[in-house]
Amino acid sequence: MTKLVRGLVASCLLLAFSPPLASAQSLGPALQKIKDAGTITIGNRDSSVPFSYLDDNQKPIGFSLDLCSLVVAKVKARLGLPDLKTAYQAVNSSNRIPLVKNGTVDIECGSTANTIARQQEVAYSVIFYAPQFKWIALKSSGLKTTDDLKGKTVAVTQGTNTAQFVAKLNTDKGLGMKILQGKDHAESFLLVDTGRASAFMEDDILLAGLKATSAAPDNFAFLADAFPSDPYGVMMSKGDPEFKKLVDDALTEAMKSGLYDKLYAKWFESPIPPKNINLNFPQSDKLKELVKVPSDKANGQ
Repeated sequence: MTKLVRGLVASCLLLAFSPPLASAQSLGPALQKIKDAGTITIGNRDSSVPFSYLDDNQKPIGFSLDLCSLVVAKVKARLGLPDLKTAYQAVNSSNRIPLVKNGTVDIECGSTANTIARQQEVAYSVIFYAPQFKWIALKSSGLKTTDDLKGKTVAVTQGTNTAQFVAKLNTDKGLGMKILQGKDHAESFLLVDTGRASAFMEDDILLAGLKATSAAPDNFAFLADAFPSDPYGVMMSKGDPEFKKLVDDALTEAMKSGLYDKLYAKWFESPIPPKNINLNFPQSDKLKELVKVPSDKANGQ
């Protein structure tokens, strides 16, 4: 047997016993699940304007979903499945984490805050938005600051980090507020619109979206004070570093290329469906820094 033949035989044996490059192990659990199903499932919100909400045809749209479409494109390329299907699963503040943990949802693309406590249950992408907590009230109420809410009924959305913050604020400042919980942001906003609550606290941009798309935007006003909130990220299951890297790469590439800025302008500084209202909400200095240097760190880390 010549040296050449012996070398070819050895190479063939090596290849025969080597694991395939695209094995289930190399894909990781999330990508393998998506490949097996032939579908990637995105968790979407119904009323988180302009991040994730429904248009007039009940189709999920928004800034977060545009960003997640970049993730889907990367998944298709990684799996070599250009015809991979995209399915949507409506989630709310109470069930979004369980649906990610049990695998019903592959990525949650809404307005979910990245908190240290939640990191014990799920993983987050790099931050794609940095909000503040604010109150919104009827302009006719004459309310100006948090102190004006002493003894009044206020609204929060159940299952949110805001609900926890308001409960603590109520105790720390001795405000004696009665706290009502809406099942989603639209219901919480309705509690104020109908006079059942004096004010509703949520992230500033979500309130701006609800105000802009309401029947009478000029009827509402923000209270003066603001409080630090937690940054938003795309949520996914824990323990899958390859999938997290793929998601992070999709968002980071958009930030570095300028595509993120174009998508931001589309949803925050241009007329958006369903009423073609412009939120006129430019990027904050903090968000500009996060876009320049992407990070997945929650507040306090």
